[in-house]
Amino acid sequence: MTMENQFVGYLLELLDPLGSVEAKAMFGGFGIYRHGLMFGLVSDETFYLKADERNRPDFEARGLPPFTYTRKGKELSMSYYQAPHDAMESSGILCRWAERAFDAAVRGSKRKEKKKRGRK
Repeated sequence: MTMENQFVGYLLELLDPLGSVEAKAMFGGFGIYRHGLMFGLVSDETFYLKADERNRPDFEARGLPPFTYTRKGKELSMSYYQAPHDAMESSGILCRWAERAFDAAVRGSKRKEKKKRGRK
């Protein structure tokens, strides 16, 4: 992880209790990984967490926006939502949100494996 980004360094400190969390530079931002699975991303000094049908309602209930980007003039969104503001100041709160995001990443990984096996 390039420590030149202070925000990412701070984020990794907050997530330290989870163990083996790392950041990798990608597309002008950073992917946040645990056990090789990306469960978060950083873009423009904002942390986004992986969401799926199980944990997305938690983000939506707080009015947290999804990660969006523009491609070929169209705004697209991904299955990542902004982390709550209070979580960015509390390791305990952030780790709880991150655990649920990691669980979503695991579920997504299992779905992808099933699809791959079904194509063979």
